[in-house]
Amino acid sequence: MIPLQIRKIIFEKFNDTNLRFTNDEIFEVLKSNGLDSAVTIDDVEQYFNQLRDGGLIRQIAQNFTTNYYKLFDVVEKMKCNSCSQEVYLGKMESRVCPNSACKASI
Repeated sequence: MIPLQIRKIIFEKFNDTNLRFTNDEIFEVLKSNGLDSAVTIDDVEQYFNQLRDGGLIRQIAQNFTTNYYKLFDVVEKMKCNSCSQEVYLGKMESRVCPNSACKASI
């Protein structure tokens, strides 16, 4: 569920290829949206790595645990007909639902 929340935050707050953003900024939004207080920034690193490896974001710098990112392309909001969830995909990403329980073609 966290990867879907990160995608939504990127869509709502950083959906511009000229903007840079950090994992810390997104983590703060996750916490303000009710993320379990036991979850740390290190726990969500794997999700940023997935987004990077999947081609949504690119890492442009790093300072200790803070990673700076930019989008490869703008993010689009879509609805998956299989799981009925709103999903957020970069224009260059495969049209596959990012919901781990679904993975249907969009």
